[in-house]
Amino acid sequence: MARQEEWFSTWFDSPYYHILYSNRDDNDAKLFIDNLLTYLHPKPSEKLLDLACGKGRHSLYLNQKGHDVTGIDLSAQSIAYARQFENERLQFEEHDMREVYKPEAFDFVLNLFTSFGYFSSETENVVALCAAAKALKHGGKLVIDFMNTDRAIENLVMHEEKTVQGINFRISRGVEDGFIVKTICFEDKGQEYHFEERVRALREEDFLEYFKMAQLRLLDQFGNYQLTSYNRDKSERMIFVLKK
Repeated sequence: MARQEEWFSTWFDSPYYHILYSNRDDNDAKLFIDNLLTYLHPKPSEKLLDLACGKGRHSLYLNQKGHDVTGIDLSAQSIAYARQFENERLQFEEHDMREVYKPEAFDFVLNLFTSFGYFSSETENVVALCAAAKALKHGGKLVIDFMNTDRAIENLVMHEEKTVQGINFRISRGVEDGFIVKTICFEDKGQEYHFEERVRALREEDFLEYFKMAQLRLLDQFGNYQLTSYNRDKSERMIFVLKK
């Protein structure tokens, strides 16, 4: 697979990605993870895989809560950063989610904050999901947290400018060939930069089809980080809890 052609392998490895999103509010993430832990109730001996973990902020929080966590991500830069936090019960590894990572080694696999649907072909989404399922022990659970696509499209901010650390980011958003596309342009030290984020506009029925293909059983579906029921018209998120 020619990584250089894949937007996420260049953008997520860029220092500018981390600058643009440096003001992210961690409280939302912590609230969600607290609610998820109450719901899933993992035992201290059980192993968790944080799939597409980025710089490891969720892995770190899960570990601080007393859990054995492995975070994997394709971005070498993100994993290099995350490794400073490693301990006996917290590991990070550079890995492509389309390839199986440690078969049947985990009790829980978490794929949080829309870290799915990046691939150009739909087949690769199924491949990634099957790989995640293979990392689970029999009876293990997979959580996928994705945007509620219809609502996200309805509320798209078409154009936006943001200045972070002295860099003026010009951001535009749209829907193109079944993808929600965010274009990010800016200048730094006299050089022009142009990046793109492309996330497939997956809907509930797409995921349900994928789950069948990966032989995963849907246990629960939530619509927000408070874990209230999913409503197609109103929910901000689609949070699926699946069992192998």
